[in-house]
Amino acid sequence: MTEDALANALRTPLYNLHLELGARMVPFAGHAMPVQYPTGILFEHRHTRDRAGLFDVSHMGQVRLLGAGADIALERLVPGDIVGLAGNRQRYTQFTEAGGGILDDLMVTRREGDLLLVVNAGCKAADVAHLKAALEPAVRVELLSDRALLALQGPAAAAVLARLAPGVERLAFMAADAVKLAGIECWVSRSGYTGEDGYEISLPGESASDLARRLLSQAEVKPIGLGARDTLRLEAGLCLYGHDIDRTTSPAEAGLAWSIGKRRRQQGGFPGAARIGAELAHGPARRRVGLLPQGRQPVREGAVILDAEGNAVGRVSSGGFGPSADRPIAMGYVPAGLAMPGTPLGLEVRGKTLPAAVARLPFVAHRYHRD
Repeated sequence: MTEDALANALRTPLYNLHLELGARMVPFAGHAMPVQYPTGILFEHRHTRDRAGLFDVSHMGQVRLLGAGADIALERLVPGDIVGLAGNRQRYTQFTEAGGGILDDLMVTRREGDLLLVVNAGCKAADVAHLKAALEPAVRVELLSDRALLALQGPAAAAVLARLAPGVERLAFMAADAVKLAGIECWVSRSGYTGEDGYEISLPGESASDLARRLLSQAEVKPIGLGARDTLRLEAGLCLYGHDIDRTTSPAEAGLAWSIGKRRRQQGGFPGAARIGAELAHGPARRRVGLLPQGRQPVREGAVILDAEGNAVGRVSSGGFGPSADRPIAMGYVPAGLAMPGTPLGLEVRGKTLPAAVARLPFVAHRYHRD
């Protein structure tokens, strides 16, 4: 079944390069993607933390919104402050539904003449349909299927990219700009999904392989697959849609209240505003927390979380071994009364209960660029 899915999967513009580099390809969100390279997930994870890793994230959806009032219109679908977003700045938000659940999470950047959205690969068809139904014809919605997206992440990322475009190292965190890299017109934001400093680079698909090769020719840069991308984001305490957040979770429950500004809290006007507003004001009934299992055995998604009396109180949403944390780590939802760091819990694994405790997130400190 996996082989059939892989054979029928869409290919990013870097597909042939992945094969050339010896990647193990897997089907992911309808695309053939590299899960790891011959160096392995552990090496790739640590290399990104220590130097710089190059990720192919071209499977993500890049969407343009064009038309006067696109920001006002988008605010009818998300709780983020889009109207107040300055030019060449980026903001994280979520598509919410009437009951307060999350349909997807996304990045929104205000550019001259449009808004650029980056949405999750598995949700992009539904997201585009959602946007078109709600915004057109007043706002035009375009899926940029001819664009690739690369992520250069790690402490050496700024120095590497500055060799191709001097001055890009001065770009602020969550800022973006048009940048020419190796003669290629790109749209570059200082952001990412690893907890490290880094950049995401949108560019024409036909130019992606050339730029990727140029970046990989730098001594600090290695190719990184989906396996290390997941361990990096888990250590950083970042949500993965369909696992840590979905239609059953609200932004407040997920610990994403920071993404909803004061004006939107006061004015509402987005799907689920009544529930989300009440949870922001009074606290949600449950919360996403970090979990530290005792011992060395990783705990995977779906494991039952138990309170001190052995009662089932939640489930693990993401879990694994954190190479930089050097221990098993996990995230999950528990009742608000059990969310205090240090609270003892149990995790049910293969019929046994592993002792665990609630932990503060992130497990590894963020190292985003700060002005």
